[in-house]
Amino acid sequence: MKTRTDEADLIRTLTYLEGPRPGCLPTRLANPFHVTPPGPWGLQAVEALQHRLRQDPAYREALWRPTRGKMFGVLVVATPDGRVGFLSAFSGMLAGTWTGEGFVPPLFDQVARDAFWPAGEAELAALEQRHAELCRDAGTLRARGAVHALQEVEAKRAEVEHVRAECSRALWRQVTQGYVIPNARGETQTLASLFAPKPPPGGAGDCAAPKLLAYAFRQGLTPLELIEFWWGAPPLGGHRESGAYYPACDNKCGTVLPYMLQGLEVELPSSTAPANDGPRVLHEDPWLLVADKPVGLPTLPGRHAPTRDSVLVHLQPRFPDLSSAWFLHDLEPEASGLLLITRDPQTRAALQRQFSRSEAEHRHVAWLEGRVEGDAGIIDLPLRSTAHASLEDCVDARHGKRTVSTWRVLRREAARTRVEFIPTTHLPHALRIHAAHRLGLGVPIAGDARLGREDARLMLHAEALAFVHPRTGERLAFTSPAPF
Repeated sequence: MKTRTDEADLIRTLTYLEGPRPGCLPTRLANPFHVTPPGPWGLQAVEALQHRLRQDPAYREALWRPTRGKMFGVLVVATPDGRVGFLSAFSGMLAGTWTGEGFVPPLFDQVARDAFWPAGEAELAALEQRHAELCRDAGTLRARGAVHALQEVEAKRAEVEHVRAECSRALWRQVTQGYVIPNARGETQTLASLFAPKPPPGGAGDCAAPKLLAYAFRQGLTPLELIEFWWGAPPLGGHRESGAYYPACDNKCGTVLPYMLQGLEVELPSSTAPANDGPRVLHEDPWLLVADKPVGLPTLPGRHAPTRDSVLVHLQPRFPDLSSAWFLHDLEPEASGLLLITRDPQTRAALQRQFSRSEAEHRHVAWLEGRVEGDAGIIDLPLRSTAHASLEDCVDARHGKRTVSTWRVLRREAARTRVEFIPTTHLPHALRIHAAHRLGLGVPIAGDARLGREDARLMLHAEALAFVHPRTGERLAFTSPAPF
């Protein structure tokens, strides 16, 4: 039951629309992971918000400083009495605050967070200062050759690093438990439970789309059309143009939105739509499988959609023992090619050791959208497990996980470069970031809608796989020619 406070809040955030005929309203929400031109109602909402951002001096100041642009979103909604309006939201914080006049609120309780966040930040800052002091002491002792004293300082530094990491994780757990994520069925989960057993990536739940949907559900509004666009100066990594429309992000919203949309009429995301062809099994034995995945088919179905069309769902009727835990690699839906699937813990552990030691090989081929300088090399970058609004933020020396890939130019054409990648470590989107980031090749993979430009498909294919069978000792090699 809505309170007077809810009604007053709705008056401040809902803007009613006039103009297009009611018959022009969309009959179901479009796929948020695919960019489509706004309909007449959505376009009217976008233009109204952009006019406001253009006219308000405070927003001009905040958004047009270098790298300060931001994703915004509008959600066209129908009220219970049949009127049509729209809600507005921004991603993360705007001008240093989580709230703004006329924008929907965040998914957490600001008062509850303020009760623990300042103390947690202060503790982390003190640990950071202590760590910096110990680093300086270690440098001085190393220069003097004071080995024994240096060992003591290094031990203290390691302990501070451990405590700092534990405090950071504990604070993040507390934060994510404060996000309440609703869906269209009236159910709720915390952000922490949605991503469990792994911690949610930074920024999850703070994008415009989940804020808009959560607010609409709480107010009894029916979502009709969701549009997200960038406004302001581009991020450090580029690939964002003010006023351009962009899809919901994969790694944060890819888990949050499918849950929130349960109970709504929604177009299936292209990555979850049934593929024309399922995976081809190239090898099977009691210990492992090798499969060839077509483009557009996810490797795994996801925790909150266990029957979603995927390699796992395709293979389970034939191999009932399979679970997501046995997939050694997870190719993105937009990519295609060879997958290695284990069938017991011992085989999985043995193959993981082979790949970490470069004794096994999973070779990819890609077309890059531009000219690559040099002919071969190694890319070694610490990456977060998620993508952020800025490509630059994907590389994080402090919190990132080390990812390594070797590369070699295969062919150059006028506007593209064909490159071979052999990753030593596997992390979602790693090769895409290795290609696009300035510390990698600085050239995005062709068809990478997130880090480059959208095309018919992502030009990334896992074309070769070679390893020693852990049980038989036989050297196995498989190939799948790239379809591009």
